[in-house]
Order: sequence, then C-alpha cells, then structure tokens
Amino acid sequence: MVGRSQNLLSRSGSFRTENLGQNALAMIGNLCFTIFVVGVLVFTIIAATYEPEDPLFHPSTKITNFLTSKSNATFKSDDTVMKTGEDFIGVNQTAFSTFINLTDVDVSQPATDSGTESIPDCHGKTDEPIDCTDPDVFHFLMREAIEKFKDIHFYRFGKSVRGSNDSSCHMAWRFRPKEGKTAAFYKDYREFVVSRSENCTLSVVSIGDYHSGGNARKRKRKNKDRTSGKLDEGFEKTPAKTGGQNIALPEVGEAVNDSLPVVESESSFKHGKYLVYHGGGDRCKSMDHYLWSFMCALGEAQYLNRTLIMDLSICLSKIYTSSGVDEEGKDFRFYFDFEHLKDSASVLDQEQFWSDWEKWHQKDGLSLHLVEDFRVTPMKLSGVMDTLIMRKFGSVEPDNYWYRVCEGETESVVQRPWHLVWKSRRLMDIVSAIASRLNWDYDSVHVVRGEKARNREMWPHLAEDTSPDALLSSLQDKIDDGRNLYIATNEPETSFFNPLKDKYSTHFLSDYKDLWDETSEWYSETAKLHNGSPVEFDRYMRVSVDTEVFLRGKKQIETFNDLTKDCKDGINTCTSSS
Repeated sequence: MVGRSQNLLSRSGSFRTENLGQNALAMIGNLCFTIFVVGVLVFTIIAATYEPEDPLFHPSTKITNFLTSKSNATFKSDDTVMKTGEDFIGVNQTAFSTFINLTDVDVSQPATDSGTESIPDCHGKTDEPIDCTDPDVFHFLMREAIEKFKDIHFYRFGKSVRGSNDSSCHMAWRFRPKEGKTAAFYKDYREFVVSRSENCTLSVVSIGDYHSGGNARKRKRKNKDRTSGKLDEGFEKTPAKTGGQNIALPEVGEAVNDSLPVVESESSFKHGKYLVYHGGGDRCKSMDHYLWSFMCALGEAQYLNRTLIMDLSICLSKIYTSSGVDEEGKDFRFYFDFEHLKDSASVLDQEQFWSDWEKWHQKDGLSLHLVEDFRVTPMKLSGVMDTLIMRKFGSVEPDNYWYRVCEGETESVVQRPWHLVWKSRRLMDIVSAIASRLNWDYDSVHVVRGEKARNREMWPHLAEDTSPDALLSSLQDKIDDGRNLYIATNEPETSFFNPLKDKYSTHFLSDYKDLWDETSEWYSETAKLHNGSPVEFDRYMRVSVDTEVFLRGKKQIETFNDLTKDCKDGINTCTSSS
C-alpha cells in the first residue's frame, strides 16, 4: 500500500509541493482569459444589436440633457414635430413678473353722481368722433382689456389709434397666458367699439377678434425712451432686473421680416470668410434629419467664425406630403423663423452668394478650399485662410450625411447652436389665434390613432383605449364637465369624437381652417415667399400647429401614459424615462 502511494505521487508530479504555486498561477491566468473572451463576445453581441432610441423626441427636459451631452445621433423616419431652440428656453418667472395690473392704470372718467360739482353734459355730442389718442381714452381701453381677458397677463400696451370709423379705436398689446409654460411673448391688436353717454361716460360696446385692430399694428422700434414706465409707443412697466444675461424670446404676432440678407459691397464680400456644404444624402429626409444636419453646418460655421451659405430651398419628405411623394421647392421660411436666424447668426442665401462670387472671385483673387472627406474635422480647418471652404459630399449613404462632420472628436468641440433656430412665427401666430379664440382657457388631450391603432401586434390596446367610451371614462376624473377641450389627433374623422360633446365643448384643428385658407394672412404672406404661387398647408405644418395648441392647454392629457399602457414605440419598448 505504501509502495502504491509512492508510485502514484511519483507519476503525478504536478502535486508536488514545489509545483503548487505555478499551477495556481496557471489556473488564475486561464480563468482571467476565459472571462475576457466571454466579455468581448457579450460586448460584440450588444454592440451589433443595440439600436439607441431617437433622442430628439423625448420630453423637453430630456432633450435638453441630450443636446448638451456628447451623445451620438441615430435617425428613423418620424412624423412628429422637431423640437427647436425656443423649446429649451427656461421660463424665468422673474422676467415675467412685471405684468400690468389694473392699479397701474389711471382712468379719469367724468363724474356721474350728483354732488356739488357740475356734471359734464354731452347732450347732442354723443355721436361725435371718439378721440382715440386722448390719454384718458387710452387708459380706459387698457382697463377694459385687463378686465375682459382674465386669463392673460399684459406686459405692454401700444397707444390707441383711430379704428375703422369714428366710434372705434384700435389698440395693441404684448401678453402671455397666465399659466403659460413656454418662454415667449405674444402680440395682439384689436378693435374696440366705443360709445359715449349724455353725461360723457365712455363704455365699450364690443371688442373684436384676434388681430382685428390692424391700424395699431406696428413694427418694434429699436430705441425706446423709457421714462416713468411709459414709452412713446404706449405704456409698459419697467421690467424687473434678473441679474443675468438677457435672452432673446420669441414674440409671436409681430410683423415678420424674413427678407434675404445681402452683402453691402464688393469690399465687404472680399473681406468675408464663408462656409458652404454641397451635395450629400440629406435631401428629402425627415425634418429631424434635415435639422440635425443643418445645425451641424451652422455649428461649424460659428466655430470657424465664417458666414454659412445656406440653401433655403427644402425638399419635403413624403411622410409629410398629401401626394405621398417627396416634394421639392419648399422654403425654409415656411417652417422656421429666418428673421431670428439672420439677426442672430451670419448667413447668406446661396443663390445670392454664387451670383456675387461669379462677379468678384477672379477679379479679387478669392480662393476656395475644397474638402471631400467628412473625417476632416473643423479643428483642422481652423487655420485655413481661403475665402471659401466648400465641403463636398458624395453619393454613398450614410457617409454623405452632413451630420457626420459633427461626430467623433468634433462632438466635444463644435456645439449645435439650437438657440438660433425657432419655429416659424407665421405658424405660431396661427397657434396664438386658436388659443385666443378659446380665450386661453381650455384643456387639451392628444389622441394618437391612425396606423398605430390599426397595428394590434405592436399596440394591442391602443384602439380600445382611445375609443369614445374609453376616452369619456379616462377623462372624467381629469377634465371638468363643460370645459373647452382641444383634441389634437391624427384621427381623420372628427365625428369619431362626437360622444364627447355631451360633456365637453370639443375643438379640433379643422375648426380653424380660415386661419390658413385663401383669405388668411398666412396664405398671402407665404405666397409672396413662393413667387406668388399658393403654398399648401402641409402635414408637417398641421402637426406642428396641432401640437403647439395642445401644449398651451391648462391641463394636458397624453395618449401614452395617460390614456393607454401601450408603449409609444410599440410593445416591449417602454422605459422608465419615456
């Protein structure tokens, strides 16, 4: 037995004491290598199958976090509305706290009680013209407006002027809704029909609809003489000092000046530095794709301190068109606020630029630096002294997408200047008109149906959860009976929601077609931008206006999370942050 044991130990030399340390090290090394191989395999599988969700359609706080991060971007066709710069401006309550109260406005109406003072006598003068420029009349109309429109705050009144006849006055004001959730101001101007009694007391017979007082519509003056809270243009309280940097805010309702900028002279042109993006595969893509790429170009131009040469002609993707095909010939100014862009950044229309370039580049010896590889970073171009840098993109997708320039190491250096691009103020004026017709006193519900409701595999409960009976059940504890209820929806037949009329005063986008039909201001102004040809109020515009009206409701009920437990992007896609 002893001999057998010694024999075994001799054949199994690995168990000798002097070999135990080497064996342990070998086992640990093999184990670490195995873990490493498994880790690489798991990482490879995740990297190959992971598809990040589109960050551009999160709630605004999450979008803000995304836009200030160094995350990469992916795109998928989506017909929702793209977030723009004004959506990320925080609502500074201090800036909005200096609204005009009734106690701020002085009114000296003629006495009406029988005291020792003589009573003014207007017998036989009641039909004489109302002097709308009289300070007492102006202050009287301000008080009437404040008392009439209780759901908005007034920040400035323009001087009242003569209206359409001797008994009417027109007056403009700057305002925002009391419960406004967006950082923006609005402008309205209305007609007041005024009567005078025999004791000279004035009374307002009626106040016209939104933008009915056209005579009071004026462009803002650049230089205002602020004295005692009053302006040459009217009345305004001195704004509270915020202690921070003044941030430009949209003013919806002001006349829009989006004429194309021009170079003043040959000397100015030859001393300028320019950047242009040429070609690429971004055309006719979704609006989020277009804007993501455009913002990359704009960000690079700002980083290089160059003027961006931009093509104002847009190809509208078929996902937004009534024809179902991509449509060329749309104008950037239909969808975005070009006046704000040109006032805040250095941009030129490419047609005007190339015309000037042909006239002067040879004469003045202007040079061009061509870049044909998106991997050439803006940092490498910072020292280029040529007049024009042209980035030329090829025909192979996705390497010919403009936004590729801003990927990789460039992400941490070149920031997309979202504050420069706002939504079209003409579209936002339609939003303001709809909200004003509802006196800014309404609740809203967003009802998603359409293709998603028909696809029961991806959204198994959506159709039932958005049926009229289900809506009545869901809304009964959220919206008070009798309220104005704005329904933003992709359901084509609004009669589908008729059962809700028994409890609510329902309103739809289609109820306000007059705001973009042949007689509307929007129609005439967009036609001017389109060489006199009428512009279709396309699907992107409709969804944009519908969404913005929804967002201005006092209570807002969303389809996903509020009406159904189905996930926004289909089954098994819900996340705690969605």
